[in-house]
Formats: sequence, structure tokens, C-alpha cells
Amino acid sequence: MPIRPASYKDLGLSPALFWDMDLTKVDMHKHARTVIERVMTRGTWAEFKSILDFYGRQTIRDTVISLRHLDQRTLSFCCAFFNLEKSDFRCYTGRPSNHAHWEY
Repeated sequence: MPIRPASYKDLGLSPALFWDMDLTKVDMHKHARTVIERVMTRGTWAEFKSILDFYGRQTIRDTVISLRHLDQRTLSFCCAFFNLEKSDFRCYTGRPSNHAHWEY
């Protein structure tokens, strides 16, 4: 019998993290970036430990570094946990889009 890939249920993740997705189609490998982002920004400590065991420290580190947006609390946690500087993160070094006001 083939081994079924882990699902959000297998990892103990709340379905509320995936409120905008079809839960039957959430693939933990294909949607890794989304899963990591949602757990890091909205998940519990238990959910974080669960994805840490599943994906590994390096994968989560590489993913959060490349995210376009992290709130300040999550960014500070990631800096402390992964021993990084804020300047290592794309969300910190990327320029926000500041559109000029329209001239009438």
C-alpha cells in the first residue's frame, strides 16, 4: 500500500489556517510555502513545532527569508529563532510600493 503524503490533519494544523483554500486539495509538499507562511504568522507553538519536524529547520528558514511580507512580531521571532538579522529577510530589505498620488 503506498504511503499517503502528510496532510494538514496529520500534522495537527488547524483548518482555520487554510480558510481560503479547498482543504481536500492542500498538499503539504506542493503548498509548502503557503503552509509555512500561515503557521509562522497565524499558528500556535504546537503547529510551529509540527512543521519544524515535518519540513526541517533549513527549509523553514529559507522560506521565511524569501517571503515578501512578515509582521514585525513574526520577523522578530524568526530573527531570534534562526539567529538572523532583519536585513537578511526579503520583507525587510524589499522596497514597499509607494504609488504617487494622482495629479488632476
